[in-house]
Amino acid sequence: MTTAPAPASRTRVHLADGRELLYFDDVPGLDRSAPDPRDLPAHRPRPELRHDAVLDEWIAVAAHRQTRTFLPASDACPLCPGGPGSEIPASGYHVAVFENRFPSLGGPAGGRCEVVCFTDDHDASFAGLPAGRLPTVARAFTDRTRELGRLPGVEEVFVFENRGVEIGATLQHPHGQIYAFPYVTPRTRQVLRVARGGCVFCATAAEASGTERIVAATDHFVAYVPYAARWPYQVHITPFRHVPDLPALGEGLAVELMGLYADVLGRFERLFPGPVPYMACWHQAPVTAGRGDAHLWVEVFTPRRTADKLKYLASAESGAGAFITDVLPEDAAARLREAGGG
Repeated sequence: MTTAPAPASRTRVHLADGRELLYFDDVPGLDRSAPDPRDLPAHRPRPELRHDAVLDEWIAVAAHRQTRTFLPASDACPLCPGGPGSEIPASGYHVAVFENRFPSLGGPAGGRCEVVCFTDDHDASFAGLPAGRLPTVARAFTDRTRELGRLPGVEEVFVFENRGVEIGATLQHPHGQIYAFPYVTPRTRQVLRVARGGCVFCATAAEASGTERIVAATDHFVAYVPYAARWPYQVHITPFRHVPDLPALGEGLAVELMGLYADVLGRFERLFPGPVPYMACWHQAPVTAGRGDAHLWVEVFTPRRTADKLKYLASAESGAGAFITDVLPEDAAARLREAGGG
């Protein structure tokens, strides 16, 4: 394992197979030199990209992911610190970011996939993180957006979180992921195409603030249920100011945004009994294309439509791309407002 000089409270090391691991700490001066004791072969991912000529979209083929870790027992979790199979050797870590051992991108496909662990506590949730952790997560997201965007061939950096077996999360420890795509993703291309006629998010943020679809707001951000929501419970979080990504937002506003994001996740947590599955997506401007048109936005949604029912994407949604929502957006916003506090 090698350690390189790093800014205060960020430490860069390497795992046994050569993958990069970064520790982002709430405070500087912590020892993160614990070595990775595993005997692993060199990391050489072999995904490839194939072009779908029908839809003009890129598809990643990553057959090696069939062997990735799948719903391990809590005492065998690779994201818990210090265990024999752990990806994170240091005990008591705060935020850890490392190259995915089973990536969808990288190698011949280009790009890179990273895992972001928000806490060493296996049973925690993002919504329950201490307030002092949120600036650390904001700094990690911003750092990785900036650094991954500088890699050769990277066109878009996408931060996201999958939570719950209902949406396919294979590890239950609180974590997110970051994909550095070697192309601009289809949804971003569509959003940028629409934005050439004027920024929809600038107009929508102002409009939503005066409607019953608002969920919560701060001085610089608003969280609201979109007028044409696709999912039973879906929230967009946007800055009032037109800004392309987290690095352009600045540290202070990034922390304010992270606080509202955690607030929204907490509201989702309180919608139904038990852990609520959700997907959270940080939509940022591409590295080069259309940056002037792009508006940073965060999207959170759950497939749970009642305490014991899920919304499945059947033929209309999956085959035709025609979404049908089961919950009136105004009713969803009312329930999310009522789920505040707690």
